[in-house]
Amino acid sequence: MRLHPVLATVTLLTAFTASRLAAADEPRVLPLWEAGAPGFESRRDEPEVVEKGSITNIHFPTLTVFLPEPAKATGVGIIVAPGGGLAKLGFQGGGVEPAMFLAEHGFAAFVLKYRLPREPGVPYKFEEHSLQDGQRAMRLVRSKADEFGIRADRVGMLGFSAGGEVVSITSYRPGAGDPAAPDPVDRLDARPAFQMLVYPGPLGIPSRLPPGSPPAFLLIAADDAHTSVIINLMNLFRESDIDYEAHVYARGGHGFGIGKAQRRSLQRWPERMLDWLHDEVVDEPRKSK
Repeated sequence: MRLHPVLATVTLLTAFTASRLAAADEPRVLPLWEAGAPGFESRRDEPEVVEKGSITNIHFPTLTVFLPEPAKATGVGIIVAPGGGLAKLGFQGGGVEPAMFLAEHGFAAFVLKYRLPREPGVPYKFEEHSLQDGQRAMRLVRSKADEFGIRADRVGMLGFSAGGEVVSITSYRPGAGDPAAPDPVDRLDARPAFQMLVYPGPLGIPSRLPPGSPPAFLLIAADDAHTSVIINLMNLFRESDIDYEAHVYARGGHGFGIGKAQRRSLQRWPERMLDWLHDEVVDEPRKSK
């Protein structure tokens, strides 16, 4: 199914949320760049392909907004990066579902629809365009912090699988804004205040963590092919004396999502994430050392 970029997002959201949201309450979709991604503005309106909850042919990156009820709001914002091997985007299972879970528990969530460097025939590169999308998403959310009822210094990222790689490269690369940038959004800092990596891939992780790397919540199953990514990250965090919390479950494979696994421990892992968020960000925020 080929749809306009914005219609593609709305179609997936409508299918998933029809029984939970009134039409007037459909989440807002924010373009990362109104005119289209820099250097690829001409591809802004190319139709995206939607199939079984996933999106491909993404040339117009966006954020889809899920805000909590005001009485529940924690003042914390979280950009959610879905997985899909950088060849497709698991927008529903790795984006909409965790974003709605976070919003239900008081967190403003923003699902990042980023460009896919491993999709055949596209011109995008992970080190350039995935980083660009991650950093622009961080800056855009910070620029609208007052509008969304969050604090600009409490905006972090959650990434699943390849989305974890997008979070990693955004977290570990320099993120200082350009004070002379024509667009005020680009003057803001792009480094997340915290990061949460759920069964991430290996891309974007340096051999040593740079100073100022954000604290991390790490989670994976021991029978996942990428378990060594989490083990290596744990060692890097220990060496750097940066706060982290890691969970390695006995079994579960890759891609168990949020609340769908058969094993009881994996069904409850989102509760551990909420505990960490309250300990490290909401109740007693700490700065990286």
